[in-house]
Amino acid sequence: MAELLPLRAWRYTDELGEQLEKLTAPLFDVVTSKQREILYQNPLNSIHLSVPQGDNGHLTAKKLVKQWKSEGILVQDDLPSIYVYFQYFRLPGEKEERCRKGFIAQIKATDWEEKVILRHENTIVSAVNDRVDLLRATEIQVSPTHGLYEDLAQELEPWMDKAMEKPLYELEDYQGVREVFARITDSAIIGFFLKTLAPKKVILADGHHRLEAAIAYRKEQSEVQISSSWKASDYHLMYLTNVYGNHLEILPTHRLYYGEGLEKETFFKAIEEWFEIRSMGDAAELSNYSFQRKNSFGLVWEDAAYIIKFRQDKFDQVAPSALEVLRQLDLVLLHDVVFDKLLGLSPDQQRNTAFLSFERNFSRCVQEVQSGNAKFAIITREIQLSQVMEVCNSGQVMPQKSTYFYPKALGGMLFATVNQEEFNYDYTQYFS
Repeated sequence: MAELLPLRAWRYTDELGEQLEKLTAPLFDVVTSKQREILYQNPLNSIHLSVPQGDNGHLTAKKLVKQWKSEGILVQDDLPSIYVYFQYFRLPGEKEERCRKGFIAQIKATDWEEKVILRHENTIVSAVNDRVDLLRATEIQVSPTHGLYEDLAQELEPWMDKAMEKPLYELEDYQGVREVFARITDSAIIGFFLKTLAPKKVILADGHHRLEAAIAYRKEQSEVQISSSWKASDYHLMYLTNVYGNHLEILPTHRLYYGEGLEKETFFKAIEEWFEIRSMGDAAELSNYSFQRKNSFGLVWEDAAYIIKFRQDKFDQVAPSALEVLRQLDLVLLHDVVFDKLLGLSPDQQRNTAFLSFERNFSRCVQEVQSGNAKFAIITREIQLSQVMEVCNSGQVMPQKSTYFYPKALGGMLFATVNQEEFNYDYTQYFS
Protein backbone atom coordinates (compact mmCIF):
# COMPACT_ATOMS: atom_id res chain seq x y z
CA MET A 1 0.00 0.00 0.00
CA ALA A 2 1.11 3.58 -0.66
CA GLU A 3 2.06 5.18 2.67
CA LEU A 4 1.54 8.93 2.37
CA LEU A 5 1.97 11.77 4.83
CA PRO A 6 1.33 15.51 4.59
CA LEU A 7 4.39 17.67 5.13
CA ARG A 8 5.47 20.82 6.89
CA ALA A 9 7.26 22.22 3.86
CA TRP A 10 10.04 24.72 3.92
CA ARG A 11 9.22 27.57 1.53
CA TYR A 12 10.70 30.90 0.56
CA THR A 13 9.57 33.58 3.00
CA ASP A 14 6.42 35.45 1.96
CA GLU A 15 8.39 38.50 0.84
CA LEU A 16 10.48 36.36 -1.52
CA GLY A 17 7.43 34.35 -2.58
CA GLU A 18 6.39 37.32 -4.68
CA GLN A 19 9.57 36.79 -6.74
CA LEU A 20 9.17 33.04 -7.11
CA GLU A 21 9.64 33.05 -10.88
CA LYS A 22 13.23 34.17 -10.23
CA LEU A 23 13.83 31.57 -7.50
CA THR A 24 12.51 28.35 -9.06
CA ALA A 25 14.52 26.17 -11.47
CA PRO A 26 14.16 23.22 -13.85
CA LEU A 27 14.82 19.74 -12.45
CA PHE A 28 18.48 18.77 -12.09
CA ASP A 29 18.48 16.38 -15.06
CA VAL A 30 16.76 18.69 -17.56
CA VAL A 31 18.34 22.06 -16.77
CA THR A 32 20.74 23.04 -19.56
CA SER A 33 24.20 24.50 -19.05
CA LYS A 34 23.01 27.85 -20.41
CA GLN A 35 20.04 27.86 -18.04
CA ARG A 36 22.37 27.10 -15.14
CA GLU A 37 24.63 30.04 -15.99
CA ILE A 38 21.65 32.40 -15.86
CA LEU A 39 20.12 30.91 -12.70
CA TYR A 40 23.42 30.87 -10.79
CA GLN A 41 23.52 34.66 -11.09
CA ASN A 42 20.71 34.89 -8.53
CA PRO A 43 22.28 33.94 -5.17
CA LEU A 44 18.89 32.84 -3.79
CA ASN A 45 17.77 30.65 -6.69
CA SER A 46 17.02 27.04 -5.75
CA ILE A 47 19.49 25.85 -8.42
CA HIS A 48 22.20 26.37 -5.79
CA LEU A 49 20.64 23.52 -3.80
CA SER A 50 19.60 21.18 -6.62
CA VAL A 51 22.69 21.54 -8.86
CA PRO A 52 25.34 23.16 -6.63
CA GLN A 53 28.55 24.38 -8.21
CA GLY A 54 32.05 23.06 -7.57
CA ASP A 55 33.72 19.70 -7.00
CA ASN A 56 32.22 19.47 -3.51
CA GLY A 57 28.91 21.06 -4.42
CA HIS A 58 26.95 18.99 -1.93
CA LEU A 59 28.96 20.52 0.93
CA THR A 60 28.38 24.00 -0.44
CA ALA A 61 24.66 23.28 -0.62
CA LYS A 62 24.74 22.01 2.98
CA LYS A 63 26.13 25.33 4.21
CA LEU A 64 23.64 27.24 2.09
CA VAL A 65 20.63 25.36 3.47
CA LYS A 66 21.76 26.12 7.01
CA GLN A 67 22.32 29.77 6.15
CA TRP A 68 18.97 30.22 4.37
CA LYS A 69 17.12 28.72 7.32
CA SER A 70 18.95 30.76 9.94
CA GLU A 71 18.47 34.01 8.00
CA GLY A 72 14.76 33.35 7.41
CA ILE A 73 15.09 33.04 3.65
CA LEU A 74 13.41 29.64 4.01
CA VAL A 75 10.62 29.27 6.58
CA GLN A 76 8.90 26.04 7.62
CA ASP A 77 5.11 25.92 7.48
CA ASP A 78 3.42 25.60 10.85
CA LEU A 79 1.02 22.79 9.93
CA PRO A 80 1.44 19.66 7.80
CA SER A 81 -0.27 20.19 4.46
CA ILE A 82 -1.21 18.69 1.15
CA TYR A 83 0.05 21.09 -1.53
CA VAL A 84 -2.20 21.25 -4.56
CA TYR A 85 -0.35 21.82 -7.80
CA PHE A 86 -1.98 22.64 -11.18
CA GLN A 87 -0.03 23.15 -14.39
CA TYR A 88 -1.71 24.99 -17.28
CA PHE A 89 -0.05 24.56 -20.68
CA ARG A 90 -0.44 24.37 -24.43
CA LEU A 91 1.31 22.07 -26.85
CA PRO A 92 2.78 23.61 -30.03
CA GLY A 93 0.05 24.62 -32.47
CA GLU A 94 -2.75 24.37 -29.89
CA LYS A 95 -5.04 27.22 -28.87
CA GLU A 96 -6.87 25.49 -26.05
CA GLU A 97 -5.18 25.48 -22.67
CA ARG A 98 -4.71 22.13 -20.95
CA CYS A 99 -4.49 21.58 -17.19
CA ARG A 100 -2.69 18.82 -15.33
CA LYS A 101 -4.03 18.56 -11.78
CA GLY A 102 -2.19 17.01 -8.88
CA PHE A 103 -0.91 17.40 -5.33
CA ILE A 104 2.38 17.14 -3.48
CA ALA A 105 2.83 14.96 -0.41
CA GLN A 106 5.38 12.64 1.18
CA ILE A 107 5.44 8.97 0.25
CA LYS A 108 7.39 6.18 1.89
CA ALA A 109 10.33 5.26 -0.32
CA THR A 110 9.69 1.54 -0.47
CA ASP A 111 11.95 -0.90 -2.30
CA TRP A 112 11.09 -1.57 -5.93
CA GLU A 113 10.56 -5.24 -5.06
CA GLU A 114 7.62 -4.33 -2.83
CA LYS A 115 5.77 -3.15 -5.96
CA VAL A 116 4.09 -0.22 -4.26
CA ILE A 117 5.92 2.31 -6.42
CA LEU A 118 6.41 0.92 -9.92
CA ARG A 119 9.32 2.09 -12.06
CA HIS A 120 9.66 1.82 -15.81
CA GLU A 121 13.19 3.05 -16.58
CA ASN A 122 16.77 2.11 -15.88
CA THR A 123 18.91 4.73 -14.15
CA ILE A 124 22.40 6.12 -14.61
CA VAL A 125 24.56 5.11 -11.64
CA SER A 126 26.56 8.34 -11.36
CA ALA A 127 23.37 10.42 -11.27
CA VAL A 128 21.93 8.32 -8.43
CA ASN A 129 25.14 8.58 -6.41
CA ASP A 130 25.18 12.34 -6.91
CA ARG A 131 21.62 12.63 -5.55
CA VAL A 132 22.48 10.45 -2.52
CA ASP A 133 25.47 12.66 -1.68
CA LEU A 134 23.30 15.76 -1.91
CA LEU A 135 20.47 14.30 0.18
CA ARG A 136 22.88 13.10 2.85
CA ALA A 137 24.60 16.48 3.09
CA THR A 138 21.63 18.86 2.94
CA GLU A 139 18.84 16.72 4.47
CA ILE A 140 16.45 18.49 2.14
CA GLN A 141 14.55 17.67 -1.06
CA VAL A 142 14.36 20.53 -3.53
CA SER A 143 11.90 19.11 -6.05
CA PRO A 144 9.22 16.42 -6.15
CA THR A 145 9.35 13.34 -8.30
CA HIS A 146 6.19 12.66 -10.35
CA GLY A 147 3.93 9.69 -9.63
CA LEU A 148 0.71 8.52 -11.26
CA TYR A 149 -2.23 6.84 -9.54
CA GLU A 150 -5.49 5.43 -10.87
CA ASP A 151 -8.75 6.89 -9.54
CA LEU A 152 -11.50 6.51 -12.11
CA ALA A 153 -14.06 8.21 -9.82
CA GLN A 154 -11.75 11.26 -9.46
CA GLU A 155 -12.57 11.55 -5.77
CA LEU A 156 -9.81 14.02 -4.92
CA GLU A 157 -10.35 16.52 -7.73
CA PRO A 158 -13.22 18.47 -6.04
CA TRP A 159 -11.02 19.10 -3.01
CA MET A 160 -8.14 20.22 -5.21
CA ASP A 161 -10.41 22.56 -7.18
CA LYS A 162 -11.71 24.03 -3.91
CA ALA A 163 -8.17 24.69 -2.65
CA MET A 164 -7.34 26.49 -5.88
CA GLU A 165 -9.90 29.19 -5.07
CA LYS A 166 -7.20 30.65 -2.78
CA PRO A 167 -3.84 29.94 -4.43
CA LEU A 168 -0.53 30.61 -2.68
CA TYR A 169 1.40 31.17 -5.89
CA GLU A 170 0.75 31.71 -9.56
CA LEU A 171 3.69 32.08 -11.91
CA GLU A 172 4.97 31.30 -15.39
CA ASP A 173 7.92 28.93 -15.51
CA TYR A 174 10.81 28.33 -17.92
CA GLN A 175 8.59 26.11 -20.10
CA GLY A 176 5.95 28.81 -20.52
CA VAL A 177 3.72 26.77 -18.22
CA ARG A 178 1.40 28.56 -15.80
CA GLU A 179 2.07 27.06 -12.38
CA VAL A 180 -0.60 27.47 -9.70
CA PHE A 181 -0.03 26.29 -6.16
CA ALA A 182 -2.37 25.99 -3.15
CA ARG A 183 -2.41 24.41 0.29
CA ILE A 184 -4.79 22.14 2.21
CA THR A 185 -4.39 22.11 6.00
CA ASP A 186 -7.75 20.63 7.09
CA SER A 187 -6.88 17.34 8.82
CA ALA A 188 -10.10 15.58 7.74
CA ILE A 189 -9.51 16.40 4.05
CA ILE A 190 -5.85 15.39 4.33
CA GLY A 191 -6.94 12.14 5.92
CA PHE A 192 -9.26 11.54 2.96
CA PHE A 193 -6.34 12.02 0.54
CA LEU A 194 -4.21 9.54 2.46
CA LYS A 195 -7.04 7.02 2.70
CA THR A 196 -7.82 7.30 -1.02
CA LEU A 197 -4.21 6.63 -2.04
CA ALA A 198 -3.51 3.95 0.59
CA PRO A 199 -4.70 0.89 -1.40
CA LYS A 200 -3.21 2.06 -4.69
CA LYS A 201 0.04 1.47 -6.50
CA VAL A 202 1.97 4.48 -7.76
CA ILE A 203 3.55 4.51 -11.21
CA LEU A 204 6.71 6.60 -11.23
CA ALA A 205 6.47 8.91 -14.23
CA ASP A 206 9.53 11.06 -13.60
CA GLY A 207 12.36 11.11 -11.06
CA HIS A 208 13.82 7.60 -11.09
CA HIS A 209 17.26 8.85 -10.00
CA ARG A 210 15.92 10.92 -7.11
CA LEU A 211 13.66 8.15 -5.85
CA GLU A 212 16.38 5.53 -6.16
CA ALA A 213 18.59 7.87 -4.14
CA ALA A 214 15.84 8.21 -1.52
CA ILE A 215 15.59 4.42 -1.26
CA ALA A 216 19.36 4.17 -0.80
CA TYR A 217 19.28 6.90 1.85
CA ARG A 218 16.44 5.17 3.73
CA LYS A 219 18.49 1.97 3.88
CA GLU A 220 21.54 3.92 4.98
CA GLN A 221 19.56 5.37 7.91
CA SER A 222 17.78 2.14 8.82
CA GLU A 223 19.88 1.49 11.93
CA VAL A 224 19.31 4.97 13.36
CA GLN A 225 16.92 4.75 16.32
CA ILE A 226 14.22 7.39 16.81
CA SER A 227 11.43 7.91 19.34
CA SER A 228 8.78 8.82 16.76
CA SER A 229 6.56 6.40 14.83
CA TRP A 230 7.46 8.21 11.61
CA LYS A 231 11.04 8.35 10.41
CA ALA A 232 12.02 11.31 8.26
CA SER A 233 14.56 9.37 6.17
CA ASP A 234 11.83 6.93 5.10
CA TYR A 235 9.88 9.55 3.16
CA HIS A 236 10.22 11.14 -0.23
CA LEU A 237 8.65 14.21 -1.85
CA MET A 238 6.26 13.36 -4.69
CA TYR A 239 3.84 15.14 -7.03
CA LEU A 240 0.90 12.82 -7.63
CA THR A 241 -1.47 13.03 -10.60
CA ASN A 242 -4.46 10.94 -11.57
CA VAL A 243 -4.20 8.87 -14.74
CA TYR A 244 -7.88 9.53 -15.44
CA GLY A 245 -9.30 12.88 -16.51
CA ASN A 246 -5.86 14.44 -16.70
CA HIS A 247 -3.56 15.75 -19.39
CA LEU A 248 -0.56 13.44 -19.29
CA GLU A 249 1.72 14.18 -22.22
CA ILE A 250 4.85 12.18 -23.04
CA LEU A 251 7.40 13.70 -25.40
CA PRO A 252 10.23 11.79 -27.11
CA THR A 253 13.82 11.85 -25.89
CA HIS A 254 16.40 11.47 -28.65
CA ARG A 255 19.82 9.80 -28.47
CA LEU A 256 23.23 11.33 -29.18
CA TYR A 257 26.35 9.21 -29.69
CA TYR A 258 29.78 10.71 -28.93
CA GLY A 259 32.06 7.74 -29.58
CA GLU A 260 35.22 8.14 -31.62
CA GLY A 261 36.69 6.14 -34.48
CA LEU A 262 33.37 5.30 -36.09
CA GLU A 263 33.51 5.47 -39.90
CA LYS A 264 30.37 6.30 -41.86
CA GLU A 265 30.77 3.56 -44.45
CA THR A 266 31.32 0.86 -41.84
CA PHE A 267 28.47 2.04 -39.64
CA PHE A 268 25.96 2.42 -42.45
CA LYS A 269 26.84 -1.01 -43.81
CA ALA A 270 26.12 -2.48 -40.36
CA ILE A 271 22.90 -0.45 -40.02
CA GLU A 272 21.68 -1.66 -43.41
CA GLU A 273 21.70 -5.27 -42.24
CA TRP A 274 18.97 -4.36 -39.73
CA PHE A 275 17.23 -1.32 -41.19
CA GLU A 276 16.07 0.03 -44.52
CA ILE A 277 17.75 3.41 -45.04
CA ARG A 278 16.12 6.29 -46.89
CA SER A 279 17.82 9.62 -47.38
CA MET A 280 15.90 12.70 -46.24
CA GLY A 281 18.40 15.33 -47.36
CA ASP A 282 18.47 18.25 -44.91
CA ALA A 283 18.22 17.31 -41.23
CA ALA A 284 15.56 20.00 -40.68
CA GLU A 285 13.14 17.84 -42.65
CA LEU A 286 13.05 15.38 -39.77
CA SER A 287 11.48 17.95 -37.46
CA ASN A 288 8.15 17.63 -39.26
CA TYR A 289 8.36 13.92 -40.00
CA SER A 290 5.60 11.80 -38.46
CA PHE A 291 6.96 8.44 -37.38
CA GLN A 292 3.83 6.42 -38.09
CA ARG A 293 5.57 3.14 -38.66
CA LYS A 294 6.61 1.12 -35.65
CA ASN A 295 10.37 0.68 -35.16
CA SER A 296 11.31 3.59 -37.39
CA PHE A 297 13.75 6.35 -36.42
CA GLY A 298 15.51 9.40 -37.75
CA LEU A 299 19.28 9.34 -38.14
CA VAL A 300 21.35 12.51 -38.34
CA TRP A 301 24.94 12.10 -39.56
CA GLU A 302 27.04 15.15 -40.38
CA ASP A 303 24.85 17.44 -42.54
CA ALA A 304 22.53 14.71 -43.78
CA ALA A 305 19.43 13.03 -42.39
CA TYR A 306 17.93 9.60 -42.97
CA ILE A 307 14.89 7.54 -42.03
CA ILE A 308 15.79 4.05 -40.87
CA LYS A 309 13.03 1.43 -40.74
CA PHE A 310 13.63 -1.86 -39.02
CA ARG A 311 13.53 -5.04 -41.12
CA GLN A 312 10.74 -6.98 -39.43
CA ASP A 313 12.07 -10.35 -40.63
CA LYS A 314 14.89 -9.91 -38.09
CA PHE A 315 12.59 -9.24 -35.13
CA ASP A 316 13.18 -12.68 -33.58
CA GLN A 317 16.82 -11.61 -32.99
CA VAL A 318 15.87 -8.55 -30.93
CA ALA A 319 16.32 -8.96 -27.15
CA PRO A 320 15.17 -12.61 -27.32
CA SER A 321 15.44 -13.09 -23.54
CA ALA A 322 13.23 -10.06 -22.74
CA LEU A 323 9.50 -10.19 -22.09
CA GLU A 324 7.28 -9.45 -25.07
CA VAL A 325 6.00 -6.24 -23.44
CA LEU A 326 9.55 -4.89 -23.72
CA ARG A 327 10.42 -6.34 -27.12
CA GLN A 328 7.49 -4.44 -28.63
CA LEU A 329 8.96 -1.06 -27.64
CA ASP A 330 10.87 1.04 -30.16
CA LEU A 331 13.51 2.09 -27.66
CA VAL A 332 14.24 -1.45 -26.51
CA LEU A 333 14.84 -2.43 -30.13
CA LEU A 334 16.98 0.67 -30.70
CA HIS A 335 19.19 0.07 -27.68
CA ASP A 336 19.51 -3.66 -28.30
CA VAL A 337 20.33 -3.43 -32.01
CA VAL A 338 22.18 -0.13 -32.50
CA PHE A 339 23.94 0.42 -29.19
CA ASP A 340 24.47 -3.18 -28.06
CA LYS A 341 24.80 -5.32 -31.19
CA LEU A 342 26.33 -2.75 -33.55
CA LEU A 343 28.33 -0.51 -31.22
CA GLY A 344 29.18 -3.09 -28.56
CA LEU A 345 27.75 -1.25 -25.55
CA SER A 346 26.11 -3.67 -23.14
CA PRO A 347 23.05 -2.48 -21.18
CA ASP A 348 25.26 -1.81 -18.14
CA GLN A 349 27.75 0.11 -20.25
CA GLN A 350 24.92 2.14 -21.76
CA ARG A 351 23.97 3.27 -18.25
CA ASN A 352 27.51 4.43 -17.46
CA THR A 353 29.20 5.50 -20.68
CA ALA A 354 29.93 9.11 -21.59
CA PHE A 355 29.46 8.15 -25.26
CA LEU A 356 25.66 8.08 -24.98
CA SER A 357 23.61 11.18 -24.18
CA PHE A 358 19.92 12.04 -24.15
CA GLU A 359 18.32 15.14 -25.59
CA ARG A 360 14.67 16.17 -25.94
CA ASN A 361 15.32 19.21 -28.11
CA PHE A 362 15.47 18.22 -31.80
CA SER A 363 17.34 21.35 -32.91
CA ARG A 364 19.99 20.78 -30.26
CA CYS A 365 20.51 17.23 -31.54
CA VAL A 366 21.12 18.51 -35.05
CA GLN A 367 23.45 21.23 -33.77
CA GLU A 368 25.51 18.75 -31.73
CA VAL A 369 26.03 16.52 -34.79
CA GLN A 370 26.65 19.26 -37.34
CA SER A 371 29.14 20.99 -35.03
CA GLY A 372 31.11 17.76 -34.80
CA ASN A 373 30.59 17.32 -31.07
CA ALA A 374 28.41 14.23 -31.52
CA LYS A 375 29.00 11.51 -34.08
CA PHE A 376 25.33 10.95 -34.82
CA ALA A 377 21.83 11.42 -33.40
CA ILE A 378 18.91 9.02 -33.38
CA ILE A 379 15.53 10.77 -33.49
CA THR A 380 12.80 8.82 -31.71
CA ARG A 381 9.04 9.01 -31.36
CA GLU A 382 7.11 9.28 -28.09
CA ILE A 383 6.01 6.28 -26.10
CA GLN A 384 2.34 5.87 -25.14
CA LEU A 385 1.11 6.03 -21.53
CA SER A 386 -0.54 2.63 -21.95
CA GLN A 387 2.87 1.16 -22.82
CA VAL A 388 4.45 2.74 -19.73
CA MET A 389 1.77 1.24 -17.53
CA GLU A 390 2.17 -2.19 -19.13
CA VAL A 391 5.92 -2.13 -18.47
CA CYS A 392 5.41 -0.99 -14.86
CA ASN A 393 2.92 -3.75 -14.17
CA SER A 394 5.24 -6.33 -15.73
CA GLY A 395 8.00 -5.50 -13.26
CA GLN A 396 10.46 -4.85 -16.10
CA VAL A 397 12.27 -1.62 -16.97
CA MET A 398 12.88 0.24 -20.21
CA PRO A 399 16.18 1.85 -21.24
CA GLN A 400 17.10 5.01 -19.35
CA LYS A 401 15.41 8.24 -20.48
CA SER A 402 12.60 6.45 -22.31
CA THR A 403 9.94 8.95 -21.28
CA TYR A 404 9.71 12.70 -20.93
CA PHE A 405 6.46 13.57 -19.20
CA TYR A 406 5.48 17.13 -20.05
CA PRO A 407 5.32 19.57 -18.43
CA LYS A 408 8.01 18.90 -15.87
CA ALA A 409 7.39 19.70 -12.22
CA LEU A 410 9.24 22.79 -11.01
CA GLY A 411 12.00 22.85 -8.41
CA GLY A 412 12.07 25.37 -5.57
CA MET A 413 8.38 25.98 -4.91
CA LEU A 414 8.72 23.99 -1.72
CA PHE A 415 11.35 21.93 0.08
CA ALA A 416 10.87 18.75 2.12
CA THR A 417 13.07 17.90 5.07
CA VAL A 418 14.56 14.54 6.01
CA ASN A 419 15.92 16.02 9.23
CA GLN A 420 14.15 14.14 12.02
CA GLU A 421 13.80 17.11 14.37
CA GLU A 422 12.18 19.23 11.65
CA PHE A 423 10.05 16.30 10.50
CA ASN A 424 8.66 15.31 13.90
CA TYR A 425 4.90 15.74 14.28
CA ASP A 426 2.01 13.68 15.63
CA TYR A 427 0.53 12.44 12.36
CA THR A 428 -1.98 10.19 14.15
CA GLN A 429 -4.86 12.62 13.56
CA TYR A 430 -4.72 11.99 9.80
CA PHE A 431 -5.45 8.29 10.24
CA SER A 432 -8.29 8.43 12.77
